Amino acid sequence: MDFKLELVAVPVSDVDVAKAFYVEQVGFNADHDHQVNDDLRFVQLTPPGSACSISIGQGITEATPGSVEGLQLVVADAHAAREELAGRGVEVSDVQEFPWGSFVFFADPDGNKWAVQGLPRPS
Repeated sequence: MDFKLELVAVPVSDVDVAKAFYVEQVGFNADHDHQVNDDLRFVQLTPPGSACSISIGQGITEATPGSVEGLQLVVADAHAAREELAGRGVEVSDVQEFPWGSFVFFADPDGNKWAVQGLPRPS
């Protein structure tokens, strides 16, 4: 039996600001934005090429906005990812090199923390 992770809730304080950040600056696809009722708005965003999405919105999670750490994206080239993110206005760290890959880091407007890993090239 397969158990596929397909959706991760990310707590945000302002849905529209967060959606604009993830779509316009980070480059995620806006899959759904549905106001179910006055207390529930569901927004699903997916990184290009990913089988897993994030959900933001109103009434999605009781977690504190900005409390998520350790979200990780994987790319072919961390240097190119850094250049693209910085070019879109994302405050992104310099590339950090480790034996297990190259990384850059950024946070959304609420402080939810992301890592972008460029996998090491085979030797």
